[in-house]
Amino acid sequence: MNNILFFLTPKALCDFLYDDYTMRQALEKMETAGYAALPILNRRGEYRGTLTEGDLMWGLKNMCYMDIRQAEAHRIMEISRRKDNVPVRVTTSMQDLVERASTQNFVPVVDDKDTFIGIITRSAIIKYCRQQLFPED
Repeated sequence: MNNILFFLTPKALCDFLYDDYTMRQALEKMETAGYAALPILNRRGEYRGTLTEGDLMWGLKNMCYMDIRQAEAHRIMEISRRKDNVPVRVTTSMQDLVERASTQNFVPVVDDKDTFIGIITRSAIIKYCRQQLFPED
């Protein structure tokens, strides 16, 4: 297996945030999506980072003083993020993909113009490995 696109969840099937969303919009989107972390894109479709529930929680505490109404006044790019999931390109090797997935729940994938095209989840890689190692299951 040399093509990482085999594992790709395309952008059309991904939940993500836009970098101009308010903290409140991000909270609502994350609640609806049910994920603890989501990619952040700009309106041109370029990957900008990753926002986690923890980032939002600390942002609310530090910027909104626990007043949810103030969450409408702050954009998510104002939030200090602990760690952004580092994206890969479609030409990335399987070894590099697995290495990246070992430290990230999902790996954003960008094209040669840095446009976000989707994600590869750690669970998709593990599922493939399980099928290869234990085909009778």
